[in-house]
Amino acid sequence: MIVLLVTCLAALLCPTVHSADASVEWCYHKPTCNFTTWPKITPQYCNGSKQSPINIVTASVQGNPNLTSFNFTGFDDNSTFRDIKNRRITVLVSLDDEKMTVQGGDLPGLYNTIQFHLHWGNGSSSPGSEHTVDGKQYPMELHIVNVHSKYNRNVSVALAANDSTALAVLGFFIEGTNEANKTKGWISLTSLLSSIPNSGNTKTDIMNQTTLNSLIEGVDRTKYYRYQGSLTIPSCNEAVIWTVFKEPVKVSHDLINRFSTTVFFKDASASVLNTNNFRGVQPLNGRVVTSQVVQTAATPAASSAATSTLSVITVLLLSSLCWL
Repeated sequence: MIVLLVTCLAALLCPTVHSADASVEWCYHKPTCNFTTWPKITPQYCNGSKQSPINIVTASVQGNPNLTSFNFTGFDDNSTFRDIKNRRITVLVSLDDEKMTVQGGDLPGLYNTIQFHLHWGNGSSSPGSEHTVDGKQYPMELHIVNVHSKYNRNVSVALAANDSTALAVLGFFIEGTNEANKTKGWISLTSLLSSIPNSGNTKTDIMNQTTLNSLIEGVDRTKYYRYQGSLTIPSCNEAVIWTVFKEPVKVSHDLINRFSTTVFFKDASASVLNTNNFRGVQPLNGRVVTSQVVQTAATPAASSAATSTLSVITVLLLSSLCWL
């Protein structure tokens, strides 16, 4: 049973999983199989204590000086996009994991970058991100999935290892802007959606059109949140080091809208537009979210006050000496 679940996840975002009792289907758009039912549909992990996504409460975030800059390899290479798929519940782009890697940022080793996919709501004015910050939910969220190099780019092996560091996922919030063509990479990406409207559609000739860097343009990648969590789809394996970047990617409203108006869910009964394909936030259960150590304004102020006090004492001492 575990092997079967892992196989589904290796296909990444395959929407059919199996419970101990019968074959069942998970979804986002039906009350019988949406994310509120996943702990029952796939109880092995989806009702765990380290589930994702979460609401990041900034007042509770703790500083970690080890959260340094990342080293991204291949993110500026326009030959790394292999294909784009309508995986029924998301749009997924497969990447050349031999050319693309991530390391640094206190990750425990080198990770191969294997794919990215997206979660969205119902247009640029509606909530659609999976993670939230102080309760704020963005219209979209981009997830870049990386597997530890010790697993030789094999997601099935990585998930079967029961390793909490098997995957490292980079999360980027997407926010709408009125500035037309804010990020040119998104023009190229969204132009491909019309080629994959239906579940199972794949377009392969997508190289030399854009880069991963162009999709996350303008984001300060030295500022991020870090916590231990899970996949946000069944079977929700708790095998992910999450990095959620603080600054959102600014994308034109019309480009965000293309996702909820172009690609479709599909099931036995009907095809419906793919909207609201995000999991709701999960309990933190005592986990700690960390971020870079920030120098507060109080620190230099305190130093300045101490300097001023020392100056006054020095003047008084010198004045006293004059009377001797």
